[in-house]
Amino acid sequence: MNKTIRKLGRRVKAWYYRRKLNLKDVDKSVYFGGHSKISPDIIVGHHVYFGPGCNIYPNVEVGDFTLFANNISIIGGDHRYDVVGLPVGLTGRDVIKKTLIGRDCWIGAHSIIKCGVTVADGCIVAAGAVVTKDTEPYGIYAGVPAIRIKERFSSEEDMKKHIEMISKISFEEADALSLINGKLIDSKAIDIVK
Repeated sequence: MNKTIRKLGRRVKAWYYRRKLNLKDVDKSVYFGGHSKISPDIIVGHHVYFGPGCNIYPNVEVGDFTLFANNISIIGGDHRYDVVGLPVGLTGRDVIKKTLIGRDCWIGAHSIIKCGVTVADGCIVAAGAVVTKDTEPYGIYAGVPAIRIKERFSSEEDMKKHIEMISKISFEEADALSLINGKLIDSKAIDIVK
């Protein structure tokens, strides 16, 4: 009963934020941990989480199963700074480039991703990192500017197995995968993971 009430509360909260922020291309499974500033043209896949305090500029697309911790920013690249004879504040804005955040990514708290960057599938961006260039799949990135510091999986075989397993998870099965304190709480979810 408690689980049902919690799921219902999450859905109502997600509906509220989708409506309040006028997010038309955001899947109903997306969950918002609190208030964020998100451009209404964002496109978001299934089972994505946005922590509170995110600031997301226009022209962003986010893949399925991605997590944004609190206070993530996807910003920048919009002021023209190369017009000779005019101060930056008077040059107008350039076109904001498309930013792609892949599938199965985890973006750490207080990270900044520059507009126009592609964060590849499976990447982890460490807390406080500033991503200024495209990333490669399944890497862990940290620093200012962010660089690849580690592989997400210890072997190519583990990475391939992971990709194969998550590609088989249906969105209905993903609903059954609920984690509380790091433990699976649904017997169906345990069967899926095995």
